[in-house]
Amino acid sequence: CSQVETFRAQITSEAEHLVASVFPQKLLELDNFVKEPILNVADLREIHSEVMIKVPEPIVFNNSHDGVDTNTKKRKLEDGVPDGNCQGGTNTQVKPEGMLTCNTKLADLIERVKPEIRSLIEKCNTVKMWVQLLIPRIEDGNNFGVSIQEETVAELRTVESEAASYLDQISRYYITRAKLVSKIIKYPHVEDYRKTVSEIDEKEYISLKIIVSELRNQYVTLHDMILKNIEKIKKPRSFNSEALY
Repeated sequence: CSQVETFRAQITSEAEHLVASVFPQKLLELDNFVKEPILNVADLREIHSEVMIKVPEPIVFNNSHDGVDTNTKKRKLEDGVPDGNCQGGTNTQVKPEGMLTCNTKLADLIERVKPEIRSLIEKCNTVKMWVQLLIPRIEDGNNFGVSIQEETVAELRTVESEAASYLDQISRYYITRAKLVSKIIKYPHVEDYRKTVSEIDEKEYISLKIIVSELRNQYVTLHDMILKNIEKIKKPRSFNSEALY
C-alpha cells in the first residue's frame, strides 16, 4: 500500500535524523542544564517556600457551666471557634488570606523539566516505531539480527516507561504537598507539618536534578546502543550464499 510505504519512509527519515543528530544535541543540552546554578544550589534552604498561615491566638475558656449563654456558645461553634467543653481538643481551621501559592522556585524548575521528559518520550516512540518496521517476517533460523532489533525495541520501551514515571512523580509531589498544607491549615500550631513541607520541597529538588541527569544518560545510552548495532538493526539477516561454495 502506497500510504504505508510513505509512512515507513517518513518514519525512517525522521528516526535516522533523531539518532544521528538530535540525540547528541539533546545530551549536550541536558548536560549543560545539569551544570546550571539552578540545579546546583548548595544550601537547600534557598529553595524553601514559607507557608503563610498564622498561628491563631490562644483562646481562654471558662469551664463553668453557670451563666453560659447557649446562643453565644452556638455562634462560637459556627464561626469555627472551639468550645471549651468539647472533647477531643480543638478543631479550629484558620482560613488563609488569599491563595496559598506553591513553591514557585520548584514550580518554575518543573516547567523547564517537563518538556524535556515529554520530548524524550516522543523521540523514543518514533525511533521504536522505526525499528519495529525494520523487523523482517518470521523465519526459521538466522535470527541473531532480529534479536538485536527486539532488544533495541525493549530498551526504547523501558526508557519511555521510565520517562512517564517521572511525570507521575511530579504529580505526586504536588498532591503530597497540598495535603500537608491542608494539615497546616487545620493544625497551624503543629510545627512538624511545616517542617515536612520543607523536607518535601528539598526531596523534590533533588529528584528533579536526578531526573535531568537520567534524561541525559538515556540519550547517551540509546545513541550508543543504536549506533553500535546500526548494521544489524537496518539489515538483521544476511544472505551469504556464496559462502556455501
